[in-house]
Amino acid sequence: MQNSFNVEHRLGYRILGWILAVALIIGVIVSAVQVTLDARRVSNDLDNQAAQTISMVKDAASQAVFSIDDELAQQVVDGLFALEPVHSARIVHPDGEALGTRSRPLQEDALRPLTDPIFGDERVYRTPLVRESSPGTVYGYLNLNYDTAPVARVWLHRATITFASVIATALILGMVLYYVFHLILTRPLLRIVQSVKQVDPARPDDRLVPIPSGHERDELGLWVNATNNLLVAIGDSQKRHQEAEDRVSRLARYDQLTGLPSRDTFMELLERDISAAQSRNNTLSLNVIGIDDFKSINEQCGFRTGDLILQTVADRLTSKLGNARFTFARLGSDQFVVLEKGLRDGFQAADTTERILEYINKPMMLEGQTIAMTATIGVALYPSDAELPDRLLQSAEQTMTLAKQNGHGHFQFYVASIDQEIRDRKQLEKDLTQALGNHQFHLVYQPQINLETKRVIGAEALIRWEHPTRGLVPPDYFIPVAEANGTIVEIGQWVLEQACWQAARWAAEGTQLRIAVNLSAVQLRQPTIVHDILNTLKRHNIHAGHLELEVTETSFMTNLSDAVEKLHLLNQAGISIAVDDFGTGYSSLTYLKQMPVQHLKIDKQFIRDLLVNEEDTRIANTIIDLGKSLNLSVVAEGVETAEQEYYLSQRGCKLAQGYYFSRPLPSREFETFVKGFHQNFVENNA
Repeated sequence: MQNSFNVEHRLGYRILGWILAVALIIGVIVSAVQVTLDARRVSNDLDNQAAQTISMVKDAASQAVFSIDDELAQQVVDGLFALEPVHSARIVHPDGEALGTRSRPLQEDALRPLTDPIFGDERVYRTPLVRESSPGTVYGYLNLNYDTAPVARVWLHRATITFASVIATALILGMVLYYVFHLILTRPLLRIVQSVKQVDPARPDDRLVPIPSGHERDELGLWVNATNNLLVAIGDSQKRHQEAEDRVSRLARYDQLTGLPSRDTFMELLERDISAAQSRNNTLSLNVIGIDDFKSINEQCGFRTGDLILQTVADRLTSKLGNARFTFARLGSDQFVVLEKGLRDGFQAADTTERILEYINKPMMLEGQTIAMTATIGVALYPSDAELPDRLLQSAEQTMTLAKQNGHGHFQFYVASIDQEIRDRKQLEKDLTQALGNHQFHLVYQPQINLETKRVIGAEALIRWEHPTRGLVPPDYFIPVAEANGTIVEIGQWVLEQACWQAARWAAEGTQLRIAVNLSAVQLRQPTIVHDILNTLKRHNIHAGHLELEVTETSFMTNLSDAVEKLHLLNQAGISIAVDDFGTGYSSLTYLKQMPVQHLKIDKQFIRDLLVNEEDTRIANTIIDLGKSLNLSVVAEGVETAEQEYYLSQRGCKLAQGYYFSRPLPSREFETFVKGFHQNFVENNA
């Protein structure tokens, strides 16, 4: 707005000033001419008026002089004073003797200094007096003096009006001319200026200047077209310049062969990603990839084929892993680097590394020949292996070099212990996928005791894995692995099938027990889980009341509404719901109010030091009291001593399980335990 204001002042107002000045000068000149002409006309009229007056009295004045009649002469003179302009009048003989005379002072007027220089203060007229009978004889003279003030006053008034009207007319015409000029030129120019101001200097051809309406074919239109052509030319020049700069930058920052970032560029990206990971407390995985025997491939197939191999490797990496979690680069020669962000742990990094090896090891069809090759990868983790960008890359490169000394086509982590742990984990995952098919799983059952009636009211089905070489693998070790790779869904369904089959067999033998099965978070997220569980009950002809599903607090916190809906459907079918390991998770009353829960299971870590550790005792008591207030049954896990059993019974805990009663047993041993436990109870109460 300030620029527009300045333009109006510098251009529009200057034009207005010049137009008004010219109009004023022209008005003054025209007025002066008119006033001058009018003054000349007034002067002539005054002379004509005097001539007419003298003509009227000439005969009478001549008769008075001829007759030497003083009275007549005086009458003629007095008659002349009826006229306002007459200042003095005299009728005299040729010798100068006056027959009749009269005069009056000149009229006083403040404007006389202005008009006297134009008209004079008075006009003097002298006329000889003769008779028609003797025109050659002069009998006397008529002297008449006119005062110019009356006619000058009228002229001056008229001149003032004339001057003012002409000046006003000139100024009005000037304003009209300026307005027309403003409409035709100034306003379009201002619009053009505003449009030019809105042009983006960085992209001048994105917003061209519009041609003002009505000026398409005149000079303004030609000017705007020329300006737009200039803007387009500037925009094209800038684009070519930017493209040239981008090409130079890309040559410096990116590998020409593969299009991946160069080593220097990658180090900048790595430094940025490490800063982000540090603020978010995330783990990074840096994979340095070296193609095995690439020199031999170049010698056998040619350098052109070698270039195509490098391009193919780059394409496979970016196409298969191309998302925001990965950063790629070519370090040089046959080495590539892949940075993975936002990792949970090293096991996830190992999964990615295996995928990279799979992508690279796949045979390539290049120029009519099939080329098979392998790659070796060194892996370093941030922040456990290194925290600085150059140290992290150096660690991964050293690991890759060391790995190549031990063979080809594999990966190795920087820290040997972590490498071995991950390899064991990967082998365990592989074995886990085969365990179900190889019948390596079996179930054991741990009895649940009613502390009031001292009777077995149910059993918790627990899975055991008998590995052919490792022996018995603890559930705490392989269940998280199964949940991580998704095999828990198939394993969990197998556990449910076996537990329901066993419950149906016991029911057929007359033993009505409620069997508890753990339901993992992964299973609960499956969209068909409710249908699968109800179909399993139906298939084994098990009443829903004989099944209890144990869920942990953390299993439904990721999607509470979905978990609540599914558990409500299961509970409505008659299945009991228990919260396992209560007190180790979120322990929020909010979700307990929403969940269809019938049982709370106190985690065994609080029972282990019951009556020994005050804090554990206080937590156990709180859970028991909470269960009572919510009308929920409380199950104590891990009861190992008579003191613990007695204390829990006195505190109002109704159900318990643990080694004090029995370890988890195979089905036949469990049946024997139940019969013996019931027999002991009958004998003790006989």
